[in-house]
Amino acid sequence: MARPRSITDEQIVEAAHEVFLEQGFSATTAAIARRAGVSEGTLFNRFHSKEDLFVAAIGLRNYGQWRSHLLAHVGQGEVHRNLERALMALLQEATSLLPKLMVMFSRGHDPSHNPLLQRLDDPVRSDADALAEYLQAEAQLGRVRPMDAAVTSLALMGAVTHYIHREQMLPALGREVVDPARFVRGLLDVMWPGLEP
Repeated sequence: MARPRSITDEQIVEAAHEVFLEQGFSATTAAIARRAGVSEGTLFNRFHSKEDLFVAAIGLRNYGQWRSHLLAHVGQGEVHRNLERALMALLQEATSLLPKLMVMFSRGHDPSHNPLLQRLDDPVRSDADALAEYLQAEAQLGRVRPMDAAVTSLALMGAVTHYIHREQMLPALGREVVDPARFVRGLLDVMWPGLEP
């Protein structure tokens, strides 16, 4: 009798990731098991439910590393440069996050029909909160002028969110594509005069 093939959780998660991105949440565990080359029983021995496998495969919990990096730089370096690096890192992370969010929302936007929304962090709100926390801390140190940090953060995040939707969700269709670095520099050129102490 042949020895059963050994597969790691990471290999199962990678197979699930591919299938969920192709088919959305409606993908069956049978399709995921086929892609991974295992039985459905193996999937459920490792992950208690399809939702648990989905959360692991989509990897939404890995998003947001830029936030802790920005907050670690309160009072250090140049604020303008810290914001530039943070927004560039946010855009880089968002590039990988957007298709995952689209798969998650394939179950719908209503938390009563999509319990994953209740289990997962709201990345846009968390981004805005981290940026507001950074701006407030820098204002208290006198490194930016006193302002409503929550509103300023929402203004920056609104521009970033619009850029992500425009450049990543919609095809260019003959219009000029704005490079992320150009976008961040231009956005801060407009916003920085209102933040400078």
